[in-house]
Amino acid sequence: MNRPASPLVVFLVEDNALIRDNLIVALEELVDMRVVAWAESEEAAAEWLREHPDGWQLAVIDLFLRDGSGLGVLQACRSRDPRQRAVVLTNYADVDIRAQCLALGADAVFDKSTELDAFLEFCER
Repeated sequence: MNRPASPLVVFLVEDNALIRDNLIVALEELVDMRVVAWAESEEAAAEWLREHPDGWQLAVIDLFLRDGSGLGVLQACRSRDPRQRAVVLTNYADVDIRAQCLALGADAVFDKSTELDAFLEFCER
């Protein structure tokens, strides 16, 4: 498989510090990505996205945040460049949630507890 010459630039939206720290390690060590910023709330994530429209290539978004929702974050990055991807990584990836996220512009939706390998494979592409 051909890997990009430089790591993929990631913006992470996750309010659980333990999960966030573990994801950063996994993305940076297993998949050759660089997490450049993270946010714990919908408002903070939307603000970062507004201030850095070209500062990311992949947004990894949890649905349930300290304040607000990942659904609002998806809406905040709907007008992204076609090369930028938004992925939802949640513990609540049922059929309805998946459909709602995809309708709001998510490129993919993964369950944290059962689809982590599929998520990492998606990130490698």
